[in-house]
Amino acid sequence: MSLPASVSSWLLVLLCAVSGAYCLGRVRRSGGAAAREAGGEALMGFGMAVMAVPAGFGEGWRAPVLGVVFGGAALHAGWLLRGGIHHAHHLVGSLSMVYMAFAPGAGHGAGGLPLVTGALLLYYAGYVVLGGTRLVTAAATGVTGRVPPAGDGQDGHDRHDRHDRHDSGPAEVIRACRLAMGTGMLAMLLAM
Repeated sequence: MSLPASVSSWLLVLLCAVSGAYCLGRVRRSGGAAAREAGGEALMGFGMAVMAVPAGFGEGWRAPVLGVVFGGAALHAGWLLRGGIHHAHHLVGSLSMVYMAFAPGAGHGAGGLPLVTGALLLYYAGYVVLGGTRLVTAAATGVTGRVPPAGDGQDGHDRHDRHDRHDSGPAEVIRACRLAMGTGMLAMLLAM
């Protein structure tokens, strides 16, 4: 049994908005790098919620506003790449949002460039599988509230895990929030 497209779109809006709200709460409770990280994730969650709104709501202003906001976020993430590759995921996410905002029929039927859409689908499918595996592994090993020692920092997840130790909120909730946003991005790309 499948849900009507408008119901699944509104559920995606809700999921992304709740994730964005949780991240915004982390901004208020955190400081320094953790607050900046959570702020970027809150922006992504709320932007994804706006993008997932079904056709017929805000069609005239949505694409240009999302394009400007996430174009700026992409420039910021590109600037932060000077400090290390761990900001690459935010760059990919911001550029994905710009792409989906302006792709013909994005989110509401066939649209976009098949090669770009396919590459983004592969990226987010891998992100979701890896994030889900990490979440299940953490739960299975009984890690609650603390993240095990981080790896070498070469991938974005290890860098995030180091922030989680200083972040406000259980590590599993933070990981689940990131997983929800990755899944939301995957769902929006699949709708293209």
